[in-house]
Parts: sequence; structure tokens; C-alpha cells
Amino acid sequence: MLRPGGAEEAAQLPLRRVRAPVPESAPRSTAPDGSRASARLSLACLLLLLLLLTLPARVDTSWWYIGALGARVICDNIPGLVSRQRQLCQRYPDIMRSVGEGAREWIRECQHQFRHHRWNCTTLDRDHTVFGRVMLRSSREAAFVYAISSAGVVHAITRACSQGELSVCSCDPYTRGRHHDQRGDFDWGGCSDNIHYGVRFAKAFVDAKEKRLKDARALMNLHNNRCGRTAVRRFLKLECKCHGVSGSCTLRTCWRALSDFRRTGDYLRRRYDGAVQVTATQDGANFTAARQGYRRATRTDLVYFDNSPDYCVLDKAAGSLGTAGRVCSKTSKGTDGCEIMCCGRGYDTTRVTRVTQCECKFHWCCAVRCKECRNTVDVHTCKAPKKAEWLDQT
Repeated sequence: MLRPGGAEEAAQLPLRRVRAPVPESAPRSTAPDGSRASARLSLACLLLLLLLLTLPARVDTSWWYIGALGARVICDNIPGLVSRQRQLCQRYPDIMRSVGEGAREWIRECQHQFRHHRWNCTTLDRDHTVFGRVMLRSSREAAFVYAISSAGVVHAITRACSQGELSVCSCDPYTRGRHHDQRGDFDWGGCSDNIHYGVRFAKAFVDAKEKRLKDARALMNLHNNRCGRTAVRRFLKLECKCHGVSGSCTLRTCWRALSDFRRTGDYLRRRYDGAVQVTATQDGANFTAARQGYRRATRTDLVYFDNSPDYCVLDKAAGSLGTAGRVCSKTSKGTDGCEIMCCGRGYDTTRVTRVTQCECKFHWCCAVRCKECRNTVDVHTCKAPKKAEWLDQT
């Protein structure tokens, strides 16, 4: 299911008025001011029409592109930001730096989680959509990307608050006084990570576009965004410091801390495997199982509408880059194995020599000296599809 066309962003792009130079010998126009205004308006309309005609049929830019830009220019230069996102961007430029760092982090995590799969979370250089047309389909992959992108923003902002990098937030103000766990009583102290602020800002910024659109795809994105936010909160951990004679731990001071983002990525990857296919209800306010007998989606399930393409061959319409040239494992029976990765097309084998540092020793003082070791290995890469087969898919 594709989202409806969104060319209103194009109308928000600034149009620079162009005025043709007048030769010195040419007489200046004596038309009244009303005629001049009409001519300028016609020129502006013509420029807008030309702009719209040169845009692709579906422009789906995203705040994800913030990770590739500097914080100073993003607010006015990303055409995909809706007005609420642009307001937050202009009001909190220091938080936008954290959002950009979070975008780079969750994209790296996405690529790690899918490194052995046909779709491997590949990004496109100098493309405002970041992932290309693959995100237009309401697939499992889109569900995962929306969830982990939302989680990445929460994680980055929460961490920045606790590290004193932001002026609008600091440590969690709600962890005060005494508390208890399985080991007994303890005092809240130190600097607990401010997950409350991270979740609140991420929800306001990331969800802004979906709340404006209010269609079935927006409902799906909002659900998966929430799954990502709750996943970060799920892995908050309690860290403590003991006080007492000889480490007796008669008193404890504890604080809440973020877990490594890899735990969130692993969790959402499992959610991807168990994602639930749904359809929107007639009133567009909820989901129902896509087929009779399918289980209902819970608040922690990733949801999607459309089946995924197989990602075997280059398919521009589906946004598939294909697997030709991808490295595969000759012995693996999993998704990284040549049989699955190459979609039965076979693979090429190349013998390469790799040079690595080995037998490293520390020498006083203060250097580490290593030898160069050469290792010859076979690298297997997927064959490209036959030309006729490729043309059928494009």
C-alpha cells in the first residue's frame, strides 16, 4: 500500500524571483503597477509549475536525512520537514545535533542487524529519502526502520541530557529519595538518564508528520514509532555503588542508565521476525488481522500491511537493489549462505590475499610492533541475473 502523493512539500520550497536584465538602449516599460504585479505573479506561477513537473511523482523526504547534514542548515533545507518539525528544529538547534547523531547510530545498527540478509538497510548517497523507494511499501522493512529510527532519537537525546550537552534538560529529576529492589533498600543518587525527556521530545518531533497526514500508513508508522520508543525504555538498567566498611554494601546509591543501543537493535530485530500483518479498520483508527486466524497485534508488535519483495534483483519500482555482487558464505545454510543470498543464481569465487597485522608485541617504552601476515582466502559473490530476467523486473 502506497501513501498518497505528497507534493505539498514542493510548494513550501522558496521561489527566487528572476528578473530579466533590461538593455541600456531599450526603453523602460511604462505599464501601470497593477500590470507589473500581474506579470510577476504569472512568472512565479510558471516557475512553480516547472518545479512541480521536474519532481518525481512521489516525494517522500524524511527527517532521517538530518544525519547527513550539519545542524545549522537542516531546518530550512530539508523539504520533508513539516511545520511542527521545522519549529522544533529552529527552537532547539542543540537537540537537532543529537538527533543527527542518533540518525547515524540507528542507521549503523540497522545495517548491522541486516548485514546477512538480501535487504541490508543500504542507504543512498545524496538522497533525501535516505533509503529510496523501498520505504514507500508498507512492509516489514519499513516497520523496522520506523521503529529503530524512533528508538535512535530517544537514545541519543536521553544520553545527551545526562552528559550535560543540552541546556534544556539534565539528569532525570524524578529519581529522588529512597527506593527498594530484590537486594533491599537504596537511595537514588548519581545522574539517572532522563528517559522521560528523550521519549517526550522524540514523540513530538518524529510523530509530527504522521499526525498531520492521518491515513492508514501514518497509523502504521505511529504504532511502530511507539514500539521503538518503548524498546529503549525496556532496557533501562539499574547501576549502583556500595558504601560501607570494606565494601560491605550496607548502603547503596543507585541510578538508572541506558543500555547499549545494540540491545535495542537486537530486540527490534526479533520484533521484525514476528511482525504482524494487519489492515486498517474502516474508521481508520485501529488495526485488524489481515486474514482470519491471524493473531491480533499487541502494543509491542511491529505491524505492516504489504508483503515484501524478494530483493533478489534490481527493481527500481520496488526500491530493490538486488543481490548481484553481494558476498555470501559457501558453507552457511542461513540467510548469508550463497544459496539463499544469491536466489539460486549461483556465485563467483575469487581468491584474494589479505594482509593483516599479527604477533603484536609491546616494547618498552612505549611502542607496539607487529608483523604483517598474509592470508589467502576465497571470496564468494553472487552472480548477476541474466539480462532477460533483469529486464522483466525493471
